[in-house]
Amino acid sequence: MAAGALWGLMAALETHRGRDRAVRALSYGCQLAGAALPGPAGLPGGLLAASAQLSSCRTVLRLFDDLAMLRHSCSYGLGPKGEDALVRGLSVLCNVANQLYYPCEHLAWAADVGIVRAGSQQWWARSTALWGCALLLDILRSLRILYQLRRKLSQHKCSTSSPQSQQKLRAQVKAEVLSILMSTADLSNAIHWLPPGFLWAGKFPPWLVGLLGTISSLIGIYQASRGENSEAA
Repeated sequence: MAAGALWGLMAALETHRGRDRAVRALSYGCQLAGAALPGPAGLPGGLLAASAQLSSCRTVLRLFDDLAMLRHSCSYGLGPKGEDALVRGLSVLCNVANQLYYPCEHLAWAADVGIVRAGSQQWWARSTALWGCALLLDILRSLRILYQLRRKLSQHKCSTSSPQSQQKLRAQVKAEVLSILMSTADLSNAIHWLPPGFLWAGKFPPWLVGLLGTISSLIGIYQASRGENSEAA
């Protein structure tokens, strides 16, 4: 069992998405630990510096994500015809927000390193706002799917449906609940990183940002591992 988990970890780290999940979890974990430990110097300062560098690493790697996102958006299009109209609409809007997020972040990064002459702060704010919009749309989409799943589950309880069918629906409900928790944690951080004056923007202590990011990262890793296990089965 341990050998299988090790091989699964090695396989995940060979992919871009798997490596990004690991770097994300490590970045937020370092921020949480660095902010929770006493004293700004020594180990706490080193952990916070490591967190910042890992975050910058992810920003650079996202320079190559535009085409992958465009392929996903084009393949989804306006959504399958049999899918709920509200779910389709929210998914399309979420794809649009995610697609616009990348060039805004790229311009912010390019302004920071001096490639383009522009104020990086406004582009960072725009990219964060787009990320927040995408997260909010994803939460609404998951809530709609969750409502439909619970209706189906109640109908199945009143009928003579198979236990396997009910178990599958419960697994889908669990996945959507986890998705809502993950997106809510990320949305909380996204609002914190917006310019001051909007809700709780700029008011989170570093340890809370690290905690929310770590929770979101661990949920994402868990969901990815569950997805890979179900595909292997």
